[in-house]
Amino acid sequence: MLAMALISMVAGCTDKGGANPATAMPPVPVLAAKVVQRDVPNQLREIGTVEAFESIAIKAQVEGILDAVMFKEGDFVTKGQLLFRIDPRPFAAALRQAVANQARDQADANLARTDEQRFAFMLKEGVGSREQYDQAYAKAASMEATVAADRAAVESARLNLQYAEIRSPVDGRTGELQAHAGDLIKADADNPIVTIARVEPIYVDFSIPEKDLAQVRQSMALHQLEVDAAIPGDSGPPEHGVLSFVDNSVDKTTGTISLKGLFQNENRRLWPGQFVNATLTLAVIRQAVLVPSEAIQTGQEGPFVYVVGRDMKVAAQPVAAGAVIDTETIIERGLSAGETVVTDGQLRLMPGATVRIKDALGGGTTP
Repeated sequence: MLAMALISMVAGCTDKGGANPATAMPPVPVLAAKVVQRDVPNQLREIGTVEAFESIAIKAQVEGILDAVMFKEGDFVTKGQLLFRIDPRPFAAALRQAVANQARDQADANLARTDEQRFAFMLKEGVGSREQYDQAYAKAASMEATVAADRAAVESARLNLQYAEIRSPVDGRTGELQAHAGDLIKADADNPIVTIARVEPIYVDFSIPEKDLAQVRQSMALHQLEVDAAIPGDSGPPEHGVLSFVDNSVDKTTGTISLKGLFQNENRRLWPGQFVNATLTLAVIRQAVLVPSEAIQTGQEGPFVYVVGRDMKVAAQPVAAGAVIDTETIIERGLSAGETVVTDGQLRLMPGATVRIKDALGGGTTP
């Protein structure tokens, strides 16, 4: 009788609660985020190297003693600015001599032409020989040729005097100086006196994987592509440019292809040889549906996410995942803006489970 009473008491306690408290599942704490919809850029990100638009090696065209250096290495110089002056005195003397030779030969040529005209008149009047006229004609022609050569010598001497002043052919920044005042400068030496890098505009050289070439070419056919260059350690905004060059072949050893972005660089923030983070924007995806990438799980039937309902129960929602944009993934099908998805804690979930959102989408803990 006592045993039957104990059994009845236990059964009564179980029926009174409707369920065994020891077997009730508490809400699973998770992190969650809202599904958003906005315009997002489709971009490629690579490490790039800044490259001068032009790099010009400055060499002397005449030999002489370097008389003066008119800038400091590292200066920004402008087109036509005087950089070096080679001692001009030997070239000025050579010019004066060439001018004097021309004047002397011009006088002889004038006399020879007068003699030629005189003998031509005498031959016409029958008082001179043909031989005398031919000799006078040849001498006059010879002297005219000599004067023409003298004019060329004067121009050459004048040009050498101009070459004694070396001017910058472009706007740019000077590099390390390889000669100083007092040095003997040789014409067209093996090493340049200085190198000038043109930095306005400037290139950013970067490479992309071969697999991305097709979409780059497709986007190029539709519009001009934009390139941004962010300087590591610089808190300022990225520099903005345009894609100006795609190499004509893929590098077989690396499986990449070289591209260049052209930047105006008016503020001269980009520096030749500098490493930058290059971002190539292919297109802007309008009103894309986005979720944090960690929300996407992979099941036997493909990718899915846990969607939190109004009753705080989760449902496994299959999705079609698209491109990854930074830390977010584009959802091409399966979700709508405003829905709530689980981003952390999925391992403890199953469809129909009740959850408690720990961060409450940035607003505390949801019981």
